[in-house]
Amino acid sequence: MLEKKDHQYEKAVLVGLITQNQDEEKLKEYLDELEFLAFTAGATVEKRFTQKMTQPDSKTFVGSGKAEEIRNYIKENEISTVIFDDELSPSQLKNLEKEMEVKILDRTNLILDIFAQRAQTSYARTQVELAQYEYLLPRLTRMWTHLERQRGGIGMRGPGETEIETDRRIIRDRISLLKEKLKTIDKQMSTQRQNRGKMVRVALVGYTNVGKSTLMNAISKSEVFAENKLFATLDTTVRKVVIGNLPFLLTDTVGFIRKLPTQLVESFKSTLDEVREADLLIHVVDISHESFEDHINSVNQILMEIGAHQKPMIMVFNKIDAFAYEKKEEDDLTPETRKNISLAEWKKTWMSKSKFPTVFISALTKENFPEMKKLIYDEVLKIHISRFPYNDFLFEYHDDEEGEI
Repeated sequence: MLEKKDHQYEKAVLVGLITQNQDEEKLKEYLDELEFLAFTAGATVEKRFTQKMTQPDSKTFVGSGKAEEIRNYIKENEISTVIFDDELSPSQLKNLEKEMEVKILDRTNLILDIFAQRAQTSYARTQVELAQYEYLLPRLTRMWTHLERQRGGIGMRGPGETEIETDRRIIRDRISLLKEKLKTIDKQMSTQRQNRGKMVRVALVGYTNVGKSTLMNAISKSEVFAENKLFATLDTTVRKVVIGNLPFLLTDTVGFIRKLPTQLVESFKSTLDEVREADLLIHVVDISHESFEDHINSVNQILMEIGAHQKPMIMVFNKIDAFAYEKKEEDDLTPETRKNISLAEWKKTWMSKSKFPTVFISALTKENFPEMKKLIYDEVLKIHISRFPYNDFLFEYHDDEEGEI
């Protein structure tokens, strides 16, 4: 479990199902991620409840026996929040809250809450508010009693904290107003993108918490907020970067995640436009994470959904500082793990045989940065030359002695 940092953290339990489409190992990965989400939102997880079912129960998601087991535990241990790994229907939420008599959240509501915490700009706050209202609208009958009993805390930030805001007509009007506001801002941002001229645009993409912001800081020598929590970066950041004497624009984007709520994909359309309109994508992967291959697939799926999957891409496998550099001795009986497989061995795997240019780095220690820098330079130059075929002679790659960007 993650370390408890202060007494203000809410006590929570997690609930997930083993199904035909999700075996026990996969569920453990999802619950590990859900626990990190809960920690990011401000909760400590006291216990996990799992159950094997063909499909979720239509009334309470889990079976009646498991629901009673959870109810008894939360009463005995003063648990304030129960978090389910999948999105619950309005009727499931209502039934569970009536039976458990505590706050019930699902993965979608939890992610929306984290976004509400992280949104810094007016634009990001507008996007989050729209997503929250769209999630809230079909659940208004549940929210009436919910808001009477408990205000504030995880899952309760943002809209819906007074009775008048829970009126369906008012929320629909608010959703329409927010959509119009976003359309206006989208037009402004589209104009800004056009006003950036013909400079090559490069976007950092990747799963949440893989080190994109740390890499952005290292490449652009800027101070983008970076933290070991999910969705540390929510607002899009654009910086002008020069490698050699070749300038381009580098964008840091919101991290992707498995089971990303559809409300957020729609609300953050303009943020994703930065990816959609980029000339080159840098796909950052946390190679030290045991599920990094799933993360790659999740990012590729979202790129496909927004029509950005055919763009030129560089694969950057980050956090190599978590690995050994020497192959273990043949007579060493220690089982092979990620920690004692050497980087050289990793480079012999499918990762180096990708159709995209690939590099292995540590954004923290800046290891292999010269190699990554040259790779980015080469790919940006290709795009630049295709756009300005007569001035490629102006650019000549050079590296400084310290190997920094």
